[in-house]
Amino acid sequence: MPTPSPPPPPFPSPPSPLPNQPSTPPKKKRIFRGTFIHTTRARQLEVLTRARVGVDEEGVIVWVERGGGDGGEGEAEGKGEGRGKREEEGWDGVEEVGMGDAEGEGEGERWWFPGFVDTHTHAAQLPNAGLFGTSTLLSWLTTYTFPLESSLSSLPTARRIYTATVTSTLRHGTTTAAYYATIHPAATNLLADTCLAAGQRAFIGRVCMDRPATCPTTYRDASLDAGMQATRHVVRHIRALDPAGTLVRPILTPRFAPSCTTAMLSALGTYAREENLPIQTHISETEAEVALVTRLFPDRKSYADVYDAAGLLGPNTVLAHAIHLRGEEVRLIREKGAAVSHCPVSNTSLGSGICPVRDLLDAGVTVGLGTDVSGGGSCSVLTAAREAAGVSRLRSAFMSGQEEEKERVKLGVVECLHLATRGGAEALGLGDQVGGFGVGMQWDAQLVRVDTVAPDGRGTGEGGALCWGGEDWEEKVAKWMYCGDDRNTRQVWVKGRLVHERL
Repeated sequence: MPTPSPPPPPFPSPPSPLPNQPSTPPKKKRIFRGTFIHTTRARQLEVLTRARVGVDEEGVIVWVERGGGDGGEGEAEGKGEGRGKREEEGWDGVEEVGMGDAEGEGEGERWWFPGFVDTHTHAAQLPNAGLFGTSTLLSWLTTYTFPLESSLSSLPTARRIYTATVTSTLRHGTTTAAYYATIHPAATNLLADTCLAAGQRAFIGRVCMDRPATCPTTYRDASLDAGMQATRHVVRHIRALDPAGTLVRPILTPRFAPSCTTAMLSALGTYAREENLPIQTHISETEAEVALVTRLFPDRKSYADVYDAAGLLGPNTVLAHAIHLRGEEVRLIREKGAAVSHCPVSNTSLGSGICPVRDLLDAGVTVGLGTDVSGGGSCSVLTAAREAAGVSRLRSAFMSGQEEEKERVKLGVVECLHLATRGGAEALGLGDQVGGFGVGMQWDAQLVRVDTVAPDGRGTGEGGALCWGGEDWEEKVAKWMYCGDDRNTRQVWVKGRLVHERL
């Protein structure tokens, strides 16, 4: 009697998402040279000119040589300190990657900068970027978001959207992204496959939403058990795909409290604790949303308390928006070690409000930046950084009181770029791995080029940031943040691998 075929799995994994993706190049050491700019842990801008950085086969920075790019030997730190010692350890003759085609090219108009960290975005929503109508959050979800996300039950649709999303975020210099997918497990697995194939560092979350009163009949988890089964399947798939979590990791994703039953929130909290899984969700984006949470969870003291009671508030939690928190909620979030993703473009586009970022930072809360596509119309973290500066100044303008207090709430260029890199890395638990150029950190970096205007008034057309020849480094960086775009991002590297290049 023939052996019966095993039943198909309930959530089949999709085929390889990028059939034309080139094979991963062999791992090798590289030395990067030029100008390196990053923010320190003290939120100060550090500029290393004529420097060299040694990156090993695993994409880890193992030494940094400051000021040695002219043939002399500069101050060194890290393994094999001193060039002679490093040559003994196999660095002699290693491929060197400069900022231009010729020695010295790009000095003054190009620099290496850490890759951006997007702590909150919806990978499925890119087709809706720029579509808001006159809606606010809750009506926008019904009109635009849920119908689009529902369409990703089709894997060809999901493949098209996710490939475009990952390509777009890499092009804008995003080396790490925390992605919300949809409720569909196979499509969520496809997103993980796509990120890994493209070489992007990513946290991938299947959206959980099971409350009948607030979720569409055609777009919600059929039951608590069905939702948890689908979530476990996605976690297993991602862990099998990247067992060490080197690039791609699962993240539990209750959409937000109003879309989930108490039982779903509690089940996710238990699962997070059992499997040591990070969590991402939304909190206090609009006043109407906060009022809805109060009605749906009358036994809880606050929005933050809803998550805390379910075991969802902890050092592995990222909370998007956090605009309308009460003082006791800020203290609870700080005490639990959770982080906030500030999404200024989305908050402005949907009229949600202005997040009091300075107050959160002063209270000891970790803050990163999120693009929140498609509430935000751009997948550029650089855009989010300049909007973060802008809305902080707008908040200041509408404040009454002392000028000193009004100045205090403003965010400067360096602080906003810190939120875009180190701040986001710390929010996602990667603060010792990415966001800077220290020894022991991963080589997640972008090569930036600004446009220098020639004496005859002509530029080179390389992005919106224009320099005129007299700017110091802080001024160049400021012009890039306020005026730059993806055309200024010439190369993007993740874990020592070139993943995007603008030719």
